[in-house]
Amino acid sequence: MNVTLTLLDTGYCRQLEAISLGGGRLRSIHFHAVAGFIHHPNEGLLLFDTGYAPHFYAAAARFPYSLYAKATPVFSERSQSLKEQLASKGIGPEMVKGILISHFHADHIAGLRDFPSARLYCFRSAYEDVRGLRGLAAVKKGFLPELMPEDFEERAVFIDDGPKVRLSREYRPFEEAYDPFADKSLLAVDLNGHAKGQFGVFLRDAQGRDILLCADAAWSSRAYREHRPPHPVAHLIKAHSAAYLQNLRRLHELHRSRPELYILPTHCPEVLELSKGEFSWS
Repeated sequence: MNVTLTLLDTGYCRQLEAISLGGGRLRSIHFHAVAGFIHHPNEGLLLFDTGYAPHFYAAAARFPYSLYAKATPVFSERSQSLKEQLASKGIGPEMVKGILISHFHADHIAGLRDFPSARLYCFRSAYEDVRGLRGLAAVKKGFLPELMPEDFEERAVFIDDGPKVRLSREYRPFEEAYDPFADKSLLAVDLNGHAKGQFGVFLRDAQGRDILLCADAAWSSRAYREHRPPHPVAHLIKAHSAAYLQNLRRLHELHRSRPELYILPTHCPEVLELSKGEFSWS
């Protein structure tokens, strides 16, 4: 079953390229947070992450949460929030039926509160890793607790509680995934490493393009194409460095075997350009 995918830019933070890409420049660059808007024939309107939203600034206003904002200065206008972008197309918050949460870093969940009736799809392992965290313990995991809806658990659907399905050879080196809607339209693959319980989504769109939304399993397309792991200092903020490097290698191998596959990292400048062209509203 095919779906439609639109990519939406929600703003950016600034950080050194050399940290995110081995051999990169010692120059500050923009890391845009690009979220996915998915129209599923049966499940309705879905989001893949929510990117930045005004809630981020409130959640990061006080110490120690302000340390997050100081480490990665954020630049996002209210008009860039998914709520406002969807409203400009006549889509109200109540029309969004589900949000696929790749992981719980603040730049992926800042808009959760804007969609109070959506089901919240995530890995239980990811949620349990941040559940109840406060103060510096939360900041160390890139998590801002005030971004979480109070009724999160009532609306949560834990993808990894479901059965795994075997993937066909075309997905190798990935061999298994979860099928949250039991129709093989969106296959959630474990991309643990950058954050515990992070997942990505394989899908085929209405134009017949095969796509992997890989969240932060790579910070750029160059990283997986050229197999260029980040600077060692970046591993200080990763949940499991060995798993991250293993999944980056898998993305590299997948790209080499299927160069026509769109592998889309959340913060890649090439993905930002796709959001203005091939995967834009038009």
